[in-house]
Order: sequence, then structure tokens, then C-alpha cells
Amino acid sequence: MQVLKKYCLAVICLLIAGCSSSVSTRGGIGEGPARPSEGQDFFMNMGDMDYSANRNFRVGVLLPMSGKAAKHGQGMKNATMMALDDVNNSNLILQFYDTKSTPEGARTAIENAIGQRSQLIIGPLMSTEVEAVADTAINNNVPMIAFSSHEEVLRPGIYTLGLLVSEQVDRIISYAAANNRSRFALLLPDNSTGVAVAKAAVKSAQKNGVKVTKIGFYNPATMDFSDILKKMTGYNGKEATAVDFDAVLIPETGARLKSAVSMFAYYDVYSPQVQFLGTSIWENSNLNKESTLQNAWYPALSRSYGNYFINKYTSLFAERPNSLYSLAYDAIALSSALSHQQDNNLHLQITEPDGYAGINGSFRLFGDGTNQHSLDIMAIKPKGDVVIDSAPRKFQDSADEHLLQEVIITDNYRAPLIYGKDAATVQSLIYGQVLQPQNQPYH
Repeated sequence: MQVLKKYCLAVICLLIAGCSSSVSTRGGIGEGPARPSEGQDFFMNMGDMDYSANRNFRVGVLLPMSGKAAKHGQGMKNATMMALDDVNNSNLILQFYDTKSTPEGARTAIENAIGQRSQLIIGPLMSTEVEAVADTAINNNVPMIAFSSHEEVLRPGIYTLGLLVSEQVDRIISYAAANNRSRFALLLPDNSTGVAVAKAAVKSAQKNGVKVTKIGFYNPATMDFSDILKKMTGYNGKEATAVDFDAVLIPETGARLKSAVSMFAYYDVYSPQVQFLGTSIWENSNLNKESTLQNAWYPALSRSYGNYFINKYTSLFAERPNSLYSLAYDAIALSSALSHQQDNNLHLQITEPDGYAGINGSFRLFGDGTNQHSLDIMAIKPKGDVVIDSAPRKFQDSADEHLLQEVIITDNYRAPLIYGKDAATVQSLIYGQVLQPQNQPYH
């Protein structure tokens, strides 16, 4: 195990012991100071910083501190200051730049960060911002660790700590497959998220030796699932005649999720005969009183040290943190660990195969920019969601084994039936080719 890994573990041990020390005033300035408590000076003017000191490790933090995403940006900034306090690294300098929640603002932010000699970029948050600044980071050989959950904006040198759709889907399908669920239906919004879930699901299904039998697409704005589910279940007015699945994955939340599950029940699709599955957006969705979702499963970031983060953040800022904020905390803890490395190849250190230990449990970053988190499997219960399968503390597979390969198409491969969208279009998006005749019946 490399020193970098050991350092991260040491930081976590420090956190759990409840130790805290004064935050170094080497932290960089932003548009306004985030002050966890009165009397502490966390910032210094950029003009006072000593750029000639080689021991300093400067990190440009690009966050939306104004504009439509300002609330999340401020929360993430607060979390970075918590992390700076905890790591107590006098050589670590955080330089904050407001992306203003726009691609244009992000471009200005990264130009300032590079001009002020940032050696590592943390952020931005949104995929449009990441896409706008990626070339600048790559051209200046400055690694970027963003927070976007959209894989299409990632590439070598542009990493993310965001919770990706593919890893969530793989975790929940793998767990369901290990618990005797073998035939999966997907109810998906007709947008990029729905397509990403479909692609990940068919890959994970093949990896786990199970099948995706049906995929239904719906208008993302709809609240009426009667027509699409009638077709998927084969309901004839008396009974469902085509329930050839024992698990249903629905990456939806709120009233729309409740409406969909209620309609499944109307068409005689219930738990435990059919296991309902979700993604991390089910977390904190107040589903505990929904009888049709009792014992439903979904993946979530590990609770390994979550109470520490939640309690400290709440005490400092008088509000409960969004789970997104903890990713910002881990980004700074990782930055601190990277600052101790003698090797100038940050990319090599960032993609350490064994990964790192953080507030959200184990995580690792891959050369293509994607990542893997250790995810708990949660079950919805009347008195609160519970962990039914804890995230592993370290990764069992190699980095190469984790990356989902393309689906292997054989002569007897049976593609899922498609509802609510042209089958040829969906197959092209999932497989990169049309597997069945263009005149396949439209469902």
C-alpha cells in the first residue's frame, strides 16, 4: 500500500477520534469568507500568498457560489473548509473561484485558477461547466476532479467524484442478482438519464448472468403511468398476463415514483413477488409510509463515517448537509494527501488502484475519469431506511475488472422488449447497433 493511501486512512482516524485544530490561514480567498464560527480567520488575500514557496500545494476550487446552483455551491464550500480544518495541512492552499452556475463563469474561473498557479482543480459541479473548462485543464496539464455525475464529459485527466449512474445500477443489480432476482424490468424517463440507466443495466445483467426483459420509457413530466404499465404487464382488464420479471428498477423520486409504484400495484405487481429497486435519489425521499415500497432496495453512499460529517456540519452551519457536500469534503482530504507526494505525476497518484478512504467510505478514480464508491444497499422500512448490505471497506476486484465491458452479442442473445420508444432507436443507443429487425412491433 502506498503512502498516499496510508495518509488518507490516518486522516480518517483523526476524524473519528474527534480531533480538531485551527484551520491554517493558508486557505485561498473566494467571493466571501465561509466562517464556521466567529473569531476564526480562514482566508487571506490572494495578493498576500507566496507563490514562490515550492512547499505550498495550491488547489483551485471551482464552485457555483452565485447563480441557480449557489445553495449547493455554498454548502460544498462549507464542507471544504471543514476538511481543511480536519486535515490541518499548513502547505495546502485552497483558492476559491465562482463559476456563477454557467459555462462562461466556469471558463473565467479556471483561467484565473491556472493564472494563479493552481496545481489541481477541484470542481466544477455541473456537467456543462465541466465540459466548458476541460480543454483548458488538459492543455495546462492540471488534473481536474469534478463533481458531475455525467460520464460523457469525462476523459483522461478530467475525473469526477460524483456518484455515477453506472455504478449505482451495477451495485443494485449485482445485489439483487445475488439474492435470487434474475429477470429485470426497467421503467425509465425518456431522457439521457434513462438511456444511461438502460445501458448500465444490460451490461450489469450480462455480467451477473441475469436478464433485462423489458424497458419502458415515459415522458419525464408525466404523472400518468397507466398506459405504459398496462402494456408492460399485459393487463387485460382482469389480470396481468405478461409479468415475466421479478424485479423492477425505477430511477425516479417523489410523487412521480409513488404514482408509478401505485399503478404497478393496480396491475397486480406487488412485493415480494416483484422486488422494487431504485437509485440513490431515493435517499431522504420520505418513502417510509408508502406500503407498496416497504422493503424496496436502493444504493447509497456508505455511512462509514457519515454521522461525524453530518453532526459537525450541522453544528457549524445550523442545517443538515446534502450528501453532495460530503464529496467536496473528500475532495479536499484527497488534495491534502496528494500534497504530500514527492512524485510530480499527480495523475498516477489520483488513480491509485487500491483507492482511498474518505467520509463516504472507500473510493477510487480511474484513468478514463470515472470512479467507484463503496455503496451501501438500503431497504425502506416504516421507521427509517436501514443498511441491509454494507459497503465493502476495500475493493475486491481490480480496476480493470470493475469497468463494465460492452455487452457480448451472441446469436441467441435476446434484447429487452421496448415500450414507449422506437425499439431500433433504443437499441442503437444501448448497443451501438440494431439487434432486431426494424419492423419489430412497436410497443
